[in-house]
Amino acid sequence: MKKEIDMNTYYRKDVFKHFSIDCKTSMSMTCKLDVSELVTYSKKTNTKFYINFLYVLSKALNSRDDYKMDYSYMDNKLYCYDVINPKHYIFHEDTETITIVHTLYTSDYHEFYNRCVCDIKRGKETHEYNPYKDIDGLFFDASYLSFINYDSFNIELPDGYLYFPPIINWGKYDNNYIMPISIRMNHAIADGYLLSLLFKKIEEEIMKLVGE
Repeated sequence: MKKEIDMNTYYRKDVFKHFSIDCKTSMSMTCKLDVSELVTYSKKTNTKFYINFLYVLSKALNSRDDYKMDYSYMDNKLYCYDVINPKHYIFHEDTETITIVHTLYTSDYHEFYNRCVCDIKRGKETHEYNPYKDIDGLFFDASYLSFINYDSFNIELPDGYLYFPPIINWGKYDNNYIMPISIRMNHAIADGYLLSLLFKKIEEEIMKLVGE
């Protein structure tokens, strides 16, 4: 489900106009977060760190409407979705290609975990790039760069002002369990404050999960 944003009352209407018309801009930020608690939790519960982090990330993004926005250039309207879901990727070592995996978000951790396990299994059974493209809903890109621990990462979109859902990348954590996370958002609907807040929400959701 989605609702149309009333541009007369939208709290970012002037900023939206500037960064969608006058100065079309996207922005990205990379921060390194301590994920030691989540690593410990994953080992203790014999669960996958990757899925646990994907759940934490999805929960953080669903905590605020600003992270669930999309713009329709067909009818010139801004929409906020009830839910934003992760669209992640399977890497096939034999062909060095990827397959897109869609997992529908739920705040129920165990249900989300089981859904993701099934989705990943199904994704490994094909080498198609996007075999399940006809899935309704709003999705954000979630890509794990398992090959490297990096300092900075940027997504370049020539027509970036046309793309509104968040794009999230993260690399492998180092020996001290410090992990780089990169977030790209459209400047029309987000600013440095909202980007910074999202990193803090990710940290909060990690602590909520490991404390359960």
